[in-house]
Amino acid sequence: MTARGWFLFSLMGVVWGIPYLMIKVAVEAPLSPSMVVFTRCALGAALLIPFAIRGGGLIRTVRTHWLPMLAFACIEIIGPWFTLTDAERHLSSSTAGLLIAGVPIVGVVLARFFGDTERLGARRVTGLALGLAGVGVLTVPHLTGGDARSLAEVFLTVLGYATAPLIAARWLKEVPTLQLTAPCLALAALVYAPAAAATWPAEVPAASVLTALIGLGVICTALAFVAFLELIKEAGPTRATVFTYVNPAVAVAAGALFLDEPFTLAIAVAFTLILAGSVLATAAGPDKGTRPVTWSTRQTSRADGRVESP
Repeated sequence: MTARGWFLFSLMGVVWGIPYLMIKVAVEAPLSPSMVVFTRCALGAALLIPFAIRGGGLIRTVRTHWLPMLAFACIEIIGPWFTLTDAERHLSSSTAGLLIAGVPIVGVVLARFFGDTERLGARRVTGLALGLAGVGVLTVPHLTGGDARSLAEVFLTVLGYATAPLIAARWLKEVPTLQLTAPCLALAALVYAPAAAATWPAEVPAASVLTALIGLGVICTALAFVAFLELIKEAGPTRATVFTYVNPAVAVAAGALFLDEPFTLAIAVAFTLILAGSVLATAAGPDKGTRPVTWSTRQTSRADGRVESP
């Protein structure tokens, strides 16, 4: 991989590892989860829609694929971004980031219901078991009071993040990434606009909170998608997605450095188990033959943002 490729890889490892920190800063301001989600989506949409329009065919794309795009928006953005933000009112950013690392593991399981007939094999089954063990280590101490609800919200987020890419792989693989992402963000902003207006803060939030909100919308949403498309051109889809295993480490480090969140032995053990489980569970098996395409908002296989069939 080129020096430019390594730079983009490192950039993506950070920009999708810091949302948990920024969300925590915003909800402790306190801003309502609806306000946080609205701001993030509105900023992201405002920055990406001009590029989607410039690519041409945006209206035609929405008219043709409106139903699966609506499902994708609800399951990938509208639902998960709210439940994750609301959960971080009670959970640390480190805990949220580590739990979200279980998305690849859940995705392997759900793929069986979307026509993936690839045999799991001993290595991937072992990965599933390790990942679930890591989740158990991390969640058992929190199964009391308000934390139980927050854990349920994170698990709903994980379920949405794991399901949405499977929907996209089956019904949206011909839609360019920007023409999918921009309308979905705009729809989410419209959905949360009334609730955001109703919970609008009486005073201007502190500079640190405003910075977190801008970072969520500009860096973790708009810039992240653009940078990832460039990374695909440099490294290809397989190597490019490896950065998803770096994100939880960034989330844990950011929480410890900027929010004084404790780095305990339980977190270290959970981190090791979840990450090892994710790598093993999503590893390519020894089976021969054609495998289905797995697509997500973080994965394409052509420079123009379309996903190619094998």
